[in-house]
Amino acid sequence: MGLLRNIFGPSKEEIWVQLEQEINAQFILKKSFLVDDSKVVLEHKNWTIVLDVFHRSTGKSTIPYTRMRCAYVNKDDFRFEIFKEGFFATIGKYFGMEDIEIEDKIFDDTFVLKSKNPEKIKTLFKDEDIKNDFLALSSLSQFQVKVKDDEGYFGQHFPEGVDELYLEVVGVLKDLEKLKIMFKLFSEIMDRLCEIGSAYETRPEIDLQQQSIFIKSK
Repeated sequence: MGLLRNIFGPSKEEIWVQLEQEINAQFILKKSFLVDDSKVVLEHKNWTIVLDVFHRSTGKSTIPYTRMRCAYVNKDDFRFEIFKEGFFATIGKYFGMEDIEIEDKIFDDTFVLKSKNPEKIKTLFKDEDIKNDFLALSSLSQFQVKVKDDEGYFGQHFPEGVDELYLEVVGVLKDLEKLKIMFKLFSEIMDRLCEIGSAYETRPEIDLQQQSIFIKSK
């Protein structure tokens, strides 16, 4: 084990235990020989933020992704997608959504923003902490954040009015500082969505911790 640690660095479990301690979260170890369904769970006000790793199957290979999720009651159906400039694989899904700029050259050159409500997403990014956290995470591979109305055909279906703030990045992320920023970012976004009238500060009637860790690509 010592040799492997020297080669590959600390394990995901080691990093997540440290993360638990530093942000006052809960690390849930749920691991068997074939399946690792471990999670870090942070309660922020009435919301539950869940960090885990899932695997997306393409039929020929299985790719791990680190993801973060937070279900909430959407007050006005405001949804958005944010991904790195140059990440064109998903753009076709959002036909009809305007590519929005927030008049910050560094941010606009780094990220693409999509929403059917451009004024509201500009209002969201008037929060400098949110903007700076996105920039601090911009080096992550295929990093994207979006609001989803459910988790698709193979995932959970949410109650009426419940949406999910969702983040994913390719690979198993073991960068402690970036993981801390991810939790900070989600907490700030949820607070800001309430401030701008797009979320209720009530607990949604859904448990994201039951979600499958294997997802088949469409």
